[in-house]
Amino acid sequence: MIRRSAPWLVLVGILVAALNLRAPIIALTPVLPEIMADLGIGSASAGLLTTAPVVMFALMTPLAALVIRRAGPELALLIALGGVMIGTLVRALPGFGSMLTGMVIMGATITVGNVVIPVIIRRDLPPERTAVATAAYTATLNVGSLLTALATVPLAQATGWSAALLIWGAFTVIGLALWIVHIARTRSWRSAERSSGEASETRATRSDVASITGPLPIVVDSRVSTTLRRPIVWLLMVAFASQSTVYYAMSTWLPTIVLDTTGLDAAAAGALASLFQGVAIVGAVIAPLLLRYLGAVYSALLLGACFVVMVVGMLIAPELAGVWASFGAITHSSGFVLIFTGLVRVSRSDAEAATMSAVVQGGGYLFAALGAPMMGALREASGGWQLPLLVVAGIVLVYTASLVSAMLTVFRRR
Repeated sequence: MIRRSAPWLVLVGILVAALNLRAPIIALTPVLPEIMADLGIGSASAGLLTTAPVVMFALMTPLAALVIRRAGPELALLIALGGVMIGTLVRALPGFGSMLTGMVIMGATITVGNVVIPVIIRRDLPPERTAVATAAYTATLNVGSLLTALATVPLAQATGWSAALLIWGAFTVIGLALWIVHIARTRSWRSAERSSGEASETRATRSDVASITGPLPIVVDSRVSTTLRRPIVWLLMVAFASQSTVYYAMSTWLPTIVLDTTGLDAAAAGALASLFQGVAIVGAVIAPLLLRYLGAVYSALLLGACFVVMVVGMLIAPELAGVWASFGAITHSSGFVLIFTGLVRVSRSDAEAATMSAVVQGGGYLFAALGAPMMGALREASGGWQLPLLVVAGIVLVYTASLVSAMLTVFRRR
């Protein structure tokens, strides 16, 4: 049976893979000013570099599910890591077109990794370890972002920004090696299973994988229209869209904002901005505690207030950017937990949960893709960061209102 296959190797492989599912996108944000200067592009064009992967997250989920069904989870994750490596190499070629193409490739293949890792955790790890593994996976996503946000500028100062971005491909090489070893071991065990008459269990496992990935994209059945008429679905989508818009916009531009408004050098600005990724690890941990002791509605109000503190703080005291980034980090990671906790509680079946998840994430990522170019264009039009941050403040208000309304709807039903 597959679950007997070295769970420690599976877990290590998952965590190394997680280092490659956000870090390549975040890595270029601390060196965006250098990229803009060298490539001769403006802020709006630079924002497209981090927007392209987010667009892929929204558009490529159906294809990701198909890849997983046809190739199997292990090979699908290997394809994802291989695509990240190809995107890293293409991104290193001269010119804005090559860089944008590399980011598109990364986003498309990272989508496969986003979808398949929960499948692998559920299938290959003992049930009593899945919660811990999921928490570790989520934390490692933020660890990868933190490492690249902190270290890209020092690497760029030593080697140039293009080489610095290429260096992070070492994580991908390690991940590829681990999953090649795991695939070889898994095929050996499957051969043994077939020879010992366990082929039916293997087929059941494949069917189980199909049942997990099958509802992506939206399940098409007679109940979909009923699901889409539920106001809670759209409240959750607006909350997720506004949160993700703020997250990707601030992840892209926070190092540049700090650089422009505080007089710090690029390395110090990147280090301060990295708190937006690093403190998110804490936010994911405290979210269950907030739900337990404050309840969902007051937790939503608190998170909205934290986002407001981040934006107002950046407007009036940008020299304390590290403090304000920490407030934002707690919100974007804890808010993710609240949104999907609410989704699980109000869904009436597995099929409906899958439909709701597809709507919330697909629509949310499409809106989030507008965040970075919008901030870049507003900065170019206004000549500063005040107007972009005021627009972000407006999005934060939408986030707070929609999240509080969603939590009232969810927990009024219980």
